[in-house]
Amino acid sequence: MENKITSNLYVGRNKNNSLINKKMIFRILGILLFLEGIMFLVCAGVSLCYREADYIYFIYSTLIVAAVGSLFLFLGKNAENTVTRRDGYCIVAFTWLLFSGFGMLPFYISGEIPSVADAFFETMSGFTTTGATILDDIEALPYGMLFWRSFTQWIGGLGIVFFTIAVLPIFGVGNQVLFSAEATGVTHDKIHPKISMMAKWLWTVYVILTVVEAILLMCGGMNLFDAVCHSFSTTATGGYSTKQDSVAHWNSPFIEYVIAIFMILSSVNFSLYFMCLKGKFAHLLKDDEFKGFLISIGVVTLIITFSLISYNNYGVENAFRKALFQVASVHTSCGFATDDYNTWAPFTWMLFIYTMVAGGCTGSTAGGIKSMRLLIVLRNIKNEFSRLIHPRAVLSVKINSQTVSPSTISTVMTFVLTFFICAFVGWVALMFLGLGLTESFGTVISSLGNVGPGLGAFGPAFSWSALPDAAKWILSFLMLIGRLELFGILLMFAPSFWKGR
Repeated sequence: MENKITSNLYVGRNKNNSLINKKMIFRILGILLFLEGIMFLVCAGVSLCYREADYIYFIYSTLIVAAVGSLFLFLGKNAENTVTRRDGYCIVAFTWLLFSGFGMLPFYISGEIPSVADAFFETMSGFTTTGATILDDIEALPYGMLFWRSFTQWIGGLGIVFFTIAVLPIFGVGNQVLFSAEATGVTHDKIHPKISMMAKWLWTVYVILTVVEAILLMCGGMNLFDAVCHSFSTTATGGYSTKQDSVAHWNSPFIEYVIAIFMILSSVNFSLYFMCLKGKFAHLLKDDEFKGFLISIGVVTLIITFSLISYNNYGVENAFRKALFQVASVHTSCGFATDDYNTWAPFTWMLFIYTMVAGGCTGSTAGGIKSMRLLIVLRNIKNEFSRLIHPRAVLSVKINSQTVSPSTISTVMTFVLTFFICAFVGWVALMFLGLGLTESFGTVISSLGNVGPGLGAFGPAFSWSALPDAAKWILSFLMLIGRLELFGILLMFAPSFWKGR
């Protein structure tokens, strides 16, 4: 159970363990940039398939990242082949920043998104699987650019670093520290003793979900391109669509149900699927977090269904389908839309704020605080009430019949408090920039939870293009810290992080 509730961090050792191994960091970042260049070439291939001239911008971007990657590899020459915990945090943080910084090049160089702030925001939103967009005419983008938007989400879904952990051992630099640094706190089951093998197994599940969904979407009437792009975004719980009206463009109950189901499936701990593949279905059925997550979606969906029937005069099936889709979309931090919930009864907005904060399960592609943390917090609160009645009672928090350590409970409580502190600071900052109270709160919670749609003028029916550039940079930062579980980025602002022991 400790592997499920805590991160077992392996700390590599080198001769200067008190210092950051800069050469190894440069070496790994160089390798990762070359991998991003390969991703650009895939998108160039898509552009060529559709006979678009935009392929050249992906070629230019590939050359740029290859040049910078070569420089990094040169700076990392003769690096000591160890990675410490500090190195891991640096690699993860800089990887996400570099991938977003260079990932915006096709948008910016081509002129499709001529603003640096907008291009960076769109790319960061993609890699962090937030799904918020500044585009007001998505369908005007070439196929290659549309594919790149969805591809960024698919790569960011299980994590850029987690993806490369399966590849880095080829270069002799695989290390569990990278995984632990990207997924801090409450994380995945350790389903295999070797982290690289674990990464490969989970990516296998990820690919299977993607392929199956794409096939079903094509059966529902989508063409191959739209089906693949939406499958990328769904499995990654990202929310980027190839249409300005999102999934509502197809007006298809079959497509809506398929995407809703796969949004939920993609928000379940992937290690549970691995157990199912081994025939251990009991792990899935008995998992407290999984059951709590499904109950949460079910209860909120039913409440909103009755609201739509009573206040908005929806038919029963239509009300259930719209409620299920939007609840699944927001609860899983995906962000697709088939309706504008701003037109629904105001009390439902508070339910959506709850689902934005709650998010999906640990070990999945979903954002938010995560159901496991909420379970631990709720059961700890329950114990505190019990202690008021029975002061001498020895009470423990249990998940799946296993006791959660006091240190893990402390970490979870600190995480939740830090989440709301970051939300409050971001809220005040955006209001200072002139945004309304509702819009500020909605965009901040959406960004921290990697959800996508916000509230008010930045709800599911609108883009975020009207935001001031300063707000876009702030929200991009919130997307990053939300994706990396807060501590992975905030830790780097501590002076002690950069000092020797």
